[in-house]
Amino acid sequence: MEGALKLKEISYIHAEGYAAGELKHGPIALIDETMPVIVIAPYDRVFEKTVSNMQEVAARGGKIILVTDPQGAKEATIESLETIILPDMASTVTPLVYAIAVQLIAYHTAAAIGTDVDQPRNLAKSVTVE
Repeated sequence: MEGALKLKEISYIHAEGYAAGELKHGPIALIDETMPVIVIAPYDRVFEKTVSNMQEVAARGGKIILVTDPQGAKEATIESLETIILPDMASTVTPLVYAIAVQLIAYHTAAAIGTDVDQPRNLAKSVTVE
């Protein structure tokens, strides 16, 4: 979800983040050959289920960008447009490190299309005053 938020904020590309188990409850209907899908899939206890979702995306022609670790890259049986391999790490820090990776994908996407990543338009900061 962090990657989708950053894509919207700095590149103005509509993006939604979903847990892998939610894919078949609506979002899959949007996937076609023009749809990039970023799959966050460290090799863990739900990796095989995530690969199953990748198969569903590939069957519909979706372009998969896989973010995984070395074991996940070896075990992924689906061809991806790009595979980004992060180092092995303790599962306690995986969410933090993978969040940085998707933030960098958003940053480089925005830079590639020429948006100002330092001055996003229409963003308002909220401040709580007591």
